[in-house]
Amino acid sequence: MTKTVSIILACVACTLPSSVAFVPAALATTKTTTRLAAGVEDGINSRRDVLGVAFTAAVAAAAVTVPSAAWARDEYLSEPTDEFKESERQRTEFRKAQIVIKVKMTATFAQLTTVSKTEDEIVADLKELRKQVQEVGGMPLGIKKDDLVKVVRSVKAKGFWPTSCEYAYQGLITEIAYQQSPNKDKDVANPL
Repeated sequence: MTKTVSIILACVACTLPSSVAFVPAALATTKTTTRLAAGVEDGINSRRDVLGVAFTAAVAAAAVTVPSAAWARDEYLSEPTDEFKESERQRTEFRKAQIVIKVKMTATFAQLTTVSKTEDEIVADLKELRKQVQEVGGMPLGIKKDDLVKVVRSVKAKGFWPTSCEYAYQGLITEIAYQQSPNKDKDVANPL
């Protein structure tokens, strides 16, 4: 509060004419014969002086009306709110579920690359991956579609990749694209 008072007093001192503010009362003489001479003696010599006084008054008014915003500090909560705790609980549950899904999908990747050698085993693994993508609604956190493509291409590069495996792989890629598409909810009534 003392800062506000000192700012106000400084602004008021700036708005006073120089003859009144800085000259002792004994030395100041007042000889007013006309209105023009009275204005000159009061310290208002031109329109610029009036604008200067108005500007100083506006600054003083702003300093008085918004002192708390100028010296305000951020306040931090001492404890988290209930909403924050609830969102943190939901976040950890989601991450745990995603980790479980990722472990299952990684195990299927490993089986596809190391264990599966026949056509039926490869197709079964690709269908299992497609089923997992359908259950999750896309790829789990931490596994990208590109990672899946790299794994399948490494299996393809080994040489044995029959047509049924390619159909299962294309079905998997189509399912991922469908699950990750923002336009999953189709309007049946509107063909466009």
